[in-house]
Amino acid sequence: MEPQYPDVHTYYNHTRFDYRTMWNRRRRDVAVHFGYYDEQAGRHAEALDNMNRVMADLAGIQPGERVLDAGCGLGNASFWLAEHRRAQVTGINIVASQITDCLKKSAKVTVHRPPAFAKALPGKPSTVNRPPSTVNRPEFLQADFCHMPFPDNTFDVVWACESVCHAAEKAAFYREAFRVLKPGGRLVMAEYMRENRHLSPEAERLLAAWLRPWAIPDIETADEHRSHASAAGFRQVDIRDVTPHVRVSLRNLHEVSVRWLPFGKLLNLLGMVSNVRLGNAVASVRQYEALQAGAWGYGMLRAEKSG
Repeated sequence: MEPQYPDVHTYYNHTRFDYRTMWNRRRRDVAVHFGYYDEQAGRHAEALDNMNRVMADLAGIQPGERVLDAGCGLGNASFWLAEHRRAQVTGINIVASQITDCLKKSAKVTVHRPPAFAKALPGKPSTVNRPPSTVNRPEFLQADFCHMPFPDNTFDVVWACESVCHAAEKAAFYREAFRVLKPGGRLVMAEYMRENRHLSPEAERLLAAWLRPWAIPDIETADEHRSHASAAGFRQVDIRDVTPHVRVSLRNLHEVSVRWLPFGKLLNLLGMVSNVRLGNAVASVRQYEALQAGAWGYGMLRAEKSG
């Protein structure tokens, strides 16, 4: 009998504990993505935030720009962009529980507003109180990034970090991203990319053993991503293989999962760990095995909408 694999909602609802405690380890901001290691980040927690920096630099995000975080997870990138790039961020996600968590956290964000002009003192020239750096509160709503509830030409940047993989039809995301971007707007993505459309039976087996328990129908090749972007109307589509920068993070997940699996299997037998959580750990092991087998790599994409 074909095993029952979780959909996106079921997967993320069941794995909340795993992401919060096993992956983020006492971090204040929960990142539902891998880390980017370079000369600016040599540790796990640093590398998770560094992924945001690298993507933001690639997109050239400026203060005040409107950014759509497509598939925002628990909002790590949205809050980072609001704080560190002073962007106006809207995060969307189809998983209701994650949007609820994002809204709760957003409500606690301290928003700094520029003070009013100071009045001139008698006998002295008028002065102006310089405003502190403004921090915008990200907005969040439950929505599908393949069918977005936004008008055309709304955003300066569409951002997608390890989220488009969950779409059954990747081309639909590219069409919607192009539609909601302003002329001259940029698309930036970090995504898993298969090496070829047709791999060896063993490589395909490893991919399926990783992807399906993670609620990922399939992943595209770099050429397929480039084709989808170009067909949607994007120009200057640039895709970079950044696997060497992410490999340490991928290996970290593999090692954590290997150590946890014996306990997870026992707890699963005792009814204390769900099949989805156990499948998540097994898939995390298969992911790195598939990487070592040359079945996939980690890519970053940047594209522009003609002005």
